Amino acid sequence: MEVEKALKPLFADAGKLSPALRKAVWEAVSERDSEAPVVTDKKGRPEPDPALRDEEHVPLQESLERYMEREVMPFVGDAWIDATKTKVGYEVPLTRLFYRYEPPRALREIDAEVRQLEDELRGLLSEVVE
Repeated sequence: MEVEKALKPLFADAGKLSPALRKAVWEAVSERDSEAPVVTDKKGRPEPDPALRDEEHVPLQESLERYMEREVMPFVGDAWIDATKTKVGYEVPLTRLFYRYEPPRALREIDAEVRQLEDELRGLLSEVVE
């Protein structure tokens, strides 16, 4: 709060700052403290820390709550779901469906091709140099 009071006149002197610029200034002059009390908005609701935001890919047949309870809460006990950012969709793994493995050529074959190209290049360079 002390930093906010000190910076308030500077923000006022700078005129109207865009929210992105204001955020950049705050990030430049502050640092995260995991031991600090929870930051709340004007209504007393906790504000999320954007640096800690994460996303999960939940199987379509499973409920979000059950997935959170099993996969997230044991590791991050204060995590929650932001329903406004929840999306339902399906990912089609094109690579897994259509990729066909082709083994690399034999090393001798590659080496022979490189030597042939080097010889061709030497011939072309000799024509230019002469």
